[in-house]
Amino acid sequence: MGDGKRHPLIAAFLDMLAAERGAARNTLDAYRRDLKDYFEFLKTSGADPLRADTDGLRAYLAALEARGMTGATAARRLSALKQFHKFLYVDRYRADDPAAALEGPRRHRSAPDILSVDEVTRLLDTAREGIDDESRPLGERMRAARLHAALETLYASGLRVSELVSLPASAARAREPFVTVRGKGAKERLVPLSEQARAALHAYRALLAKHSPGLAASPFLFPSDAAEGHLTRQAFARDLKSAAAAAGLPSRDISPHGLRHAFASHLLQNGADLRVVQELLGHADISTTQIYTHVLDERIRAMVRDLHPLNMANSE
Repeated sequence: MGDGKRHPLIAAFLDMLAAERGAARNTLDAYRRDLKDYFEFLKTSGADPLRADTDGLRAYLAALEARGMTGATAARRLSALKQFHKFLYVDRYRADDPAAALEGPRRHRSAPDILSVDEVTRLLDTAREGIDDESRPLGERMRAARLHAALETLYASGLRVSELVSLPASAARAREPFVTVRGKGAKERLVPLSEQARAALHAYRALLAKHSPGLAASPFLFPSDAAEGHLTRQAFARDLKSAAAAAGLPSRDISPHGLRHAFASHLLQNGADLRVVQELLGHADISTTQIYTHVLDERIRAMVRDLHPLNMANSE
């Protein structure tokens, strides 16, 4: 049947995801790995995806559990299998869909731990330190300014880290307090860009032009010598954890996605509508945004406590 990476059925499925759903490269790579593992399991029992039945799929899921795979990872594998077999059925590679009857464990989406406004402020202040100190090497100042600009932009906009690191250089020249972002499925949306973020971007780009004029000519806002041509997600995450440690925050709990959570939660705490936050985050479905409803619940309880006539009367 051949290597899972080069198998024509996997290739056709990934082509469909890329063309019809605009799936990102990281998503395609994850599906490729998951399906290759599934194909290799089928091969050990003399089966293949065109002949696999529901019992065979259940056996594969049981094998994942026996390997000690976490529930979240197993659920992702199941999602990949269901989408793959639905594709085989819809595109008439086979006449049935053996994965249709499979059900995964119901997972409760718990609310993420949220950085407080004070913690975010401390993180940003720490990242800002030393940027204007001309006694420091220019390269150090430039890298510090890059991190500070990236953090300010991330917290101001709620971008996904993949969207942040691949922003175009034109974002630094925006005259309006927002920037256009191309997100999942190649869908465009407007996200806010605060005055602090814009100022941090200008400071960073000025230092970049002095330190690395060649990189400054790149089409990316955060250019790099990496193969991608821009700052990688991994490099940004490492720099963020270093800044968190310097700020006295538990670095193991700090991540780029954590700042995205903070952006959404702090907006809701200050009265933003959930639908507006959904649009800013680029969530296709409101149910994805609803992990933040605990913030709304807390705000509603506080409003009832502080504004209900009986409560106000009792406090007099």
